Amino acid sequence: MIAAYSAGAALLVASFTKGRERLALSRAKHGSLAGHVRLAKRIASFIPYYAHGPDLFFRIDGAPEAIAAKRREGFERLSRLFQKRFPKSLALTCEVRTGLSDLQFTATYRVPFQFRKMVGEHLAVGAFLQASDGVTVTDLDGNLFYDLTGSYGVNLFGYDFYKSCIREAVEQVDALGPVLGSYHPVVADNVQRLKAISGLDEMSFHMSGTEAVMQAVRLARYHSGRSHVVRFCGAYHGWWDDVQPGVGNPLPANRTYTLADMSERTLTVLARRRNIACVLVNPLQALHPNQAAPSDSTLIDSGRRAGFDRDAYGAWLKRLAEVCAANGIILIFDEIFVGFRLAPGGAAEYFGIRPDMITYGKTLGGGLPIGVLCGRASLMRRFRDGRPADICFARGTFNAHPYVMGAMNAFLRRLETPAVRALYANLDARWNHRAEAINRRLAEQDLPVEVANLSSIWTVCYTRPSRYNWMFQYYLRAEGLALSWVGTGRLIFSLDHGDAEFEAVADRFIAAAKAMRDDGWWWSNPGTTNRRLRRDILKEILGRRLR
Repeated sequence: MIAAYSAGAALLVASFTKGRERLALSRAKHGSLAGHVRLAKRIASFIPYYAHGPDLFFRIDGAPEAIAAKRREGFERLSRLFQKRFPKSLALTCEVRTGLSDLQFTATYRVPFQFRKMVGEHLAVGAFLQASDGVTVTDLDGNLFYDLTGSYGVNLFGYDFYKSCIREAVEQVDALGPVLGSYHPVVADNVQRLKAISGLDEMSFHMSGTEAVMQAVRLARYHSGRSHVVRFCGAYHGWWDDVQPGVGNPLPANRTYTLADMSERTLTVLARRRNIACVLVNPLQALHPNQAAPSDSTLIDSGRRAGFDRDAYGAWLKRLAEVCAANGIILIFDEIFVGFRLAPGGAAEYFGIRPDMITYGKTLGGGLPIGVLCGRASLMRRFRDGRPADICFARGTFNAHPYVMGAMNAFLRRLETPAVRALYANLDARWNHRAEAINRRLAEQDLPVEVANLSSIWTVCYTRPSRYNWMFQYYLRAEGLALSWVGTGRLIFSLDHGDAEFEAVADRFIAAAKAMRDDGWWWSNPGTTNRRLRRDILKEILGRRLR
């Protein structure tokens, strides 16, 4: 009887403890859909496709006929301009699209899906370029654009810089050529330079940033003996299953916790749970904590928000590092995107944090594809001396490819030159001043647009409720500004933008905003709110679903 009572009491205590831990974990998630990845997937599967026809397309927000007519006229004018100015670029894009799945995806997800059909038929965007020079790129029709794509973060110091790195790499390693498996001697210099930059002991080379993060997580699990990964709400760490749970991943990520960034409840979970192997930090989230990377395909209202507070985010990272260290959790900085953009020593130097592992990529390859993992020696070891069959395997045919290693070496050596170091001088002040200047001009002309920035990485926000903000990307292109497929969500400047080049970009940006305003896209009914716009869209979706 006593034994049965004791067993029951123990079971009750265990159930209570487990329930308390589950509740704490649930409370540590961010309240948005991005913080609840399983719920987000369920909702995504519920949403039906539908398209606004030629009439509703221009007045889905209840605009009067006069405003709808202005919008239609502006839309048709842009369509004619694109067809006249970009015929070769558009023709080749159309020809290749059926055989290139990446192009099909990016062309489809430039705008909210309700507007996709009309935009695709009349405002197609060319995907091909023929040249780059300084801060500009040229399409197949000879049109010159100021480049705001940053080649997804690769282009930090300017295209001429990377062309030079690649040429030097070819000369340096050409005698060996594409011999794989063995190393070109330049690898030895790369290792020493990266050890000095990262402050860590060892490294491994990979073919992409995604692979570098995969290896970091695998090694963290191997050495900690723990199963789970913590990522923060909205953060991107590549496209593989464990770090991209939710929409976009067909499999459940059952060994991943998605927790709220900058949250005391998150620190509590990290301190209590004993199954957490590592925490992944993407410092880019400092610009928009707990929000996914901004893309115009999700720009259904003006709810996009961003803002960078260096002191607050730095203080958070310091506390996070302390909690991880105290509880045997491996802290990984994923600097694939921001590495070397904030400081010569990356975000770790910029925020004054020494993580256990750092992943680099993008710009480090000197213009060629690369992923690098740096870590403490005890974490980088892939085998156990006393157990020869217990290994943590990771290899790749093209790891440490001679030409990539040569381009990396050219990049690393240039990183120490006075010319490059000068680009880092007063870096934050320079780019903050530029963002403030353009925001001041926008406000003075009563344009419902503002920018937020993390140094030279910008996102565009909108200050007046509207369902048509995604149209702004087409007005920017018409003014000669090249954007990536996510539109106004991410503008990435190379550091070689001088004052004159930046003023040219600012002038074109303002001109595009004026044209968009004059064409009526930012008209709104009095009393319109973002909440009301989202509610109207929900009604549309429910109506289509029930139909």
